[in-house]
Amino acid sequence: MSLEEEVRRLKETRNAVILSHNYQVGEIQDLADFVGDSLYLSRKAKESDAKVIVFSGVRFMAETAKILSPSKTVLLPDLEAGCSLADAITADQLRQWKSEHPGAVVVSYVNTSAEVKAESDYCCTSSNAVDIVKRVPADTEVLFLPDMFLGDYVRKQTGRKNIHLWVGDCFVHTRMRPETVRQQRALHPGAELIAHPECGCTTEVLPEVDKVLSTDGMIRYAEQTRDKEVMVATEIGILHRIRHLNPTTSFVPLSPDAVCPFMKMNTLEKIRDSLRDMKFQIELSPQVMDRARRSLERMIS
Repeated sequence: MSLEEEVRRLKETRNAVILSHNYQVGEIQDLADFVGDSLYLSRKAKESDAKVIVFSGVRFMAETAKILSPSKTVLLPDLEAGCSLADAITADQLRQWKSEHPGAVVVSYVNTSAEVKAESDYCCTSSNAVDIVKRVPADTEVLFLPDMFLGDYVRKQTGRKNIHLWVGDCFVHTRMRPETVRQQRALHPGAELIAHPECGCTTEVLPEVDKVLSTDGMIRYAEQTRDKEVMVATEIGILHRIRHLNPTTSFVPLSPDAVCPFMKMNTLEKIRDSLRDMKFQIELSPQVMDRARRSLERMIS
């Protein structure tokens, strides 16, 4: 029996669904029931009749799935699969920041721990961050966390002066600097550039970026574009899916070394072991889940 067949057999035995983030390795994306960004996957997990959710991503994503599906068993194949961005702020740090800005509305990127979500008023994704901040009354301060580049993009798009940014970043996306854009523009003249708002280059050279898109936005763009060549500024795992969706366009990474080691910690072997041994289960306190769910549901509504 092949490894893929073993995973599929275990999945049926456990009544499980396998979720893969866009940045996972290709063989996991190919085997998964659903592939997408973290919030899309958590929604699919909630809608599924499966009793077990195997989240092939990083820890905060599995936590979000547990928050939205508290009665289901959520498995993370590798507990060490963390996130430098989610680790950029703790709940204690957020409480201190809130105390310095009484009355401010806290908008937290979904790339945060469950404890930080529990201290937040709203969660957001890269695709709806601008819209959510726009809904906050103009005279109310906003604390935006933890990604300073996404926050800077939101500030520029909203024109808001009373938005305070936490100084955090994704170490993979922050490497993509304005000079990276200029170098690659010279190598790929005429190519469109699509960039994730977490990138360190996005707001500094915004006129040179053709489209600022979330990962799922990049997927939709890839399906529709008929351009000959497109540069993609995000983690290179997404290239597997978009090249499959549109083999006629040449998709090239803005930074070929934009690889998240945490995203690449999951393997088919670990997924098999996770299903076989029912490890590693995500456990959160009911109090944290209830408060974190409120900020997520406010975003969704």
